[in-house]
Amino acid sequence: MNFFLEIKENILISYKAIIAHKMRSFLATLGIVIGITAVTLMQTAIEGINRAFESSIAAVGADVLYVQKFEWFGNEDFEVYRNRKDITMQQYEYLKNNSMTADAVCPTVGTSQTVKYGSLDLESVFIIGSTDEYQRTLSVNVDDGRFFTAKESEGAYPVCMIGMDVKNAFFQNVDPVGKDIKIGSYSFRILGVLEKQGSMLGLFSLDNRVIIPIERFFKIFGTKRSLSINVKAMDVKNLDETKEEISSIMRKVRKVPLGKRNDFGVNQQSAFRDTYDQLTSLIKIIGLLITSLSLVVGSVGIANIMFVSVKERTKEIGIRKAIGAKRRTILMQFLVESTVICLLGGIIGLSISFPISLLINAFVLPTAMPLWVVVLGIFISLMFGVLSGFFPAYNAAKMDPVESLRYE
Repeated sequence: MNFFLEIKENILISYKAIIAHKMRSFLATLGIVIGITAVTLMQTAIEGINRAFESSIAAVGADVLYVQKFEWFGNEDFEVYRNRKDITMQQYEYLKNNSMTADAVCPTVGTSQTVKYGSLDLESVFIIGSTDEYQRTLSVNVDDGRFFTAKESEGAYPVCMIGMDVKNAFFQNVDPVGKDIKIGSYSFRILGVLEKQGSMLGLFSLDNRVIIPIERFFKIFGTKRSLSINVKAMDVKNLDETKEEISSIMRKVRKVPLGKRNDFGVNQQSAFRDTYDQLTSLIKIIGLLITSLSLVVGSVGIANIMFVSVKERTKEIGIRKAIGAKRRTILMQFLVESTVICLLGGIIGLSISFPISLLINAFVLPTAMPLWVVVLGIFISLMFGVLSGFFPAYNAAKMDPVESLRYE
């Protein structure tokens, strides 16, 4: 009980000391304010980017493999990839018919076009040609209407699925199902609207797209282009087995000589994740060094101020010891004072970083400030308060009361 009374008394003494020297206390907290602001802003940015990445990478699918001419993060020159043979519909058919571990397979091909509805235009819409298996392979949900059927896909029907951006651009207050839009000069009947998917790593929208039957795509835009074959594994646990099987089938159908490297890539979600982890690890290390430096500078400033405070209050320390104050009490008094100063700096830093993080989220990049970031900021403030105040407090605690009373 006495311990808690001491804490309460020391907090009151600290409060009076801080109020008595407002400017000095403000300057002492400034370094911690800057440090905590930097720490929390860095963490909110990393947390926001992590959440955006997880949301974006989900669209790629953990159980989906993408067979393409190139590797997503390969080491080859662009010329090597460009000179590779295109992936064709015949190769897609062969892969689909011979794979034993694939749950669903679909080809995709794309181009960018202007889409029209009445007098409205929407430029740079991504047009995807695929089959009825697209929905199942990539686990795409339909928000309204339905996906096109195998008959519509194989018959090259002029039908389409639209993304949420296209719907919002043309049909804000109207049901788009059954309406006709134009891709270039060609009309397509809307069968359904895809569920909103957001953006891919903040670079481009996954909702700014229109999906049409691949045979219709070839009739309009031609067949001289390489496909991407999307393969959904039966079980994500056996993804490596599916990848090996696909590589073997593609090597056979593309006639890759024994011992030669693949002239295609089998890409997967983990390639994005590995590259992302490497980049963010470097950012975290640099950010940690910068924020640690600012916090160390701030704590050194507080330690200096506390040494000055101890020196100024030498006589007060002597009087308190003379009337029975223990070393522990004096030590606790100055530790609490430095901790309160740092805690105030941390609270101010958090109150500054929160609105800044909102502005960054609105105009620059995604941010998020969960509760654990606030707790981290408070914990760091308390930790540096103890560290920066320990040696001044220790010096005060070991002062000789007789010498202290003689101090002028």
